[in-house]
Amino acid sequence: MLNQSVFTLINPQNSKLALRHLTIEDDCFLRGIQRNDFFSLIWIVKGTGTVDTNFDKNDFGDNTFFAFAPYQPFSFSFDGKITGFAIYFHPDFFCIHKHDKEVESNGVLFNNVYSKPFVNVDENLTITLSMLFDQIKEEMQNSALAQHDVLVSYLKIILITASRLKLKQTPQSTVMATANKDLFTLQKLKNAIEENFKIKHSPSDYTKLLNISAKTLASIAKANFNRSLSTLINERIIIEAKRELYVTDKAVKLIAYELGYKDEYYFSRFFKINTSVSPQYYRDTVGFAKGVQPQSSLN
Repeated sequence: MLNQSVFTLINPQNSKLALRHLTIEDDCFLRGIQRNDFFSLIWIVKGTGTVDTNFDKNDFGDNTFFAFAPYQPFSFSFDGKITGFAIYFHPDFFCIHKHDKEVESNGVLFNNVYSKPFVNVDENLTITLSMLFDQIKEEMQNSALAQHDVLVSYLKIILITASRLKLKQTPQSTVMATANKDLFTLQKLKNAIEENFKIKHSPSDYTKLLNISAKTLASIAKANFNRSLSTLINERIIIEAKRELYVTDKAVKLIAYELGYKDEYYFSRFFKINTSVSPQYYRDTVGFAKGVQPQSSLN
């Protein structure tokens, strides 16, 4: 029997998920291998089991908070009944890269292949997290002025709280101890894309930079993200382009130049191929505070 209460905000531009809140009373939404195109925050309040993150398996118990980045594969195995909550959000709704200085979650909660993808929630934080999850659920049913801003504020607090907790629970001296060759290569690839995506756009750039064969990098990208290396690079460029279009009034030509494209029209074609809309159209229409419509469902 399906018992989850699901509340979803949809991006009106592409009809895809922007934000979702789930109340978990069984494992139906967590069965099988997950590889989502959005961030996943999953709080198992009651329940025990095992989480498989492709490289490693870890047991967990009550009050465990999980954080998974887009395209990161994971799967759960539960010992029995579970209860909890989940929040899914798309990078277009809340850009981790844009807010990283504020929430410090990228590399702490997300995109660190050397650490476990969860933290243990202590009793002091249980009430705080419960309140925040409830407030997000309540606000999602309220389409009043500044709904997006309110939701982002709650989400930031959750991410900051979880990041602080994870830093306390992950001694830096042990982070690298679990590394193996594949983990090390994957982290090197992630770091290389993050540091060079504005000037290096082709897979061959990264094979040379990392001195790793194209076959190896392609295999790692496919195994861990179900994406080609080219797609990973393009997606990082698009995230930055969207951020600039959303939060600045820079000319498209200048944004293109800052992202390594001398030809504005080539950049515009690249953007449209990857998003289905032109940069100018994205700038003119994006904005969840104005456009996201709540879509609530009880399944």
